[in-house]
Amino acid sequence: FELTSHYDTLISQYMAQQREALGEMEQPWNHVTKTYGEETVLRYGENGHQKASFYKEVKAPMASIAGAKQLHGKELSFNNIKDADAAIKIIQEFSEPAAVAVKHMNPCGVAIGSSVEEAFDRCYSADSISIFGGIVAVNDAVTRELAEKLHGIFLEIIIAPAFDEDALTILTKKKNLRLLIVDMAEQTKDEKESVTVSGGLLIQDVDHSDELVRDSFDEIPEAWEIVTQRQPSKAEEKGLNFLMKVAKHVKSNAIVIGNAYMTLGIGAGQMNRVGAAEIALKQAKENPLTKTDELLMASDAFFPMDDTVTLAHEYGVKAIIQPGGSIRDKDSVVACDERGMAMIQTGIRHFRH
Repeated sequence: FELTSHYDTLISQYMAQQREALGEMEQPWNHVTKTYGEETVLRYGENGHQKASFYKEVKAPMASIAGAKQLHGKELSFNNIKDADAAIKIIQEFSEPAAVAVKHMNPCGVAIGSSVEEAFDRCYSADSISIFGGIVAVNDAVTRELAEKLHGIFLEIIIAPAFDEDALTILTKKKNLRLLIVDMAEQTKDEKESVTVSGGLLIQDVDHSDELVRDSFDEIPEAWEIVTQRQPSKAEEKGLNFLMKVAKHVKSNAIVIGNAYMTLGIGAGQMNRVGAAEIALKQAKENPLTKTDELLMASDAFFPMDDTVTLAHEYGVKAIIQPGGSIRDKDSVVACDERGMAMIQTGIRHFRH
């Protein structure tokens, strides 16, 4: 019965994909049946006393952790797979050369540059402490130059669309370092994501939204609203767009501090927004690359009070991007106007629990 159920589910999934490709409406059906294959028994789960396995979708997308090709290193662990999945989703937000460092499902450094080497230098400088034992993902081939930089850091995984031969020679000297190839060019727009809860399953659309610019930044998106007297500069607009693309992948409450090309401080998973801001701002202040004349802030959700704006000003933040939607939005706008700060509201919230 398990075998025939798996077979029938594969057929129904295929037919559903064909109907979707033809633009046909889904048939009303209040049951969900999923099937996976290629079980990999993992050494342990989230902790050593937990048993775990990894199952892959049949014909998993190449731009996914399930579609990744491992070139080197020991087998992936439960936590490796989750962190690698997070890193892949973040790096796919960017079309320009980019680098992402992930630790415990959160980015600890994200940067873009004129080359992937420059992007990584900035990513590493964003938080050279937290990257230790983490995962690095880049969206261009790992060259010899980049490999030499990566080789000097303790990392669990390096993810890239390709590795040069010289890069492989350098990186494979570390026998446990996992090297994964992932097709960064492939973009999936109509995915669903699910998570199990006690006695049930939650399914939702993946957080794809059009209010952020992925490619060249020429004009601000129509959905954006500049709500303050001071207009942000073009460089600030580009930077705010960049930082919000990072913030949407940080556990809520999330605050990201940075400039137009790199993060400088990230406050993740805090119970209140001011607490997240304090963590991010203090981290940015301690970073020697921080220049207060270009300091920007992104928030994954609205400001229920003006206290975050007040704190941001104390640290020198010049412009803020946030979704808006609070009944007290005006308080934060007024606080910005009184301090000569710019604020953009995007209209789209990016909570990540």
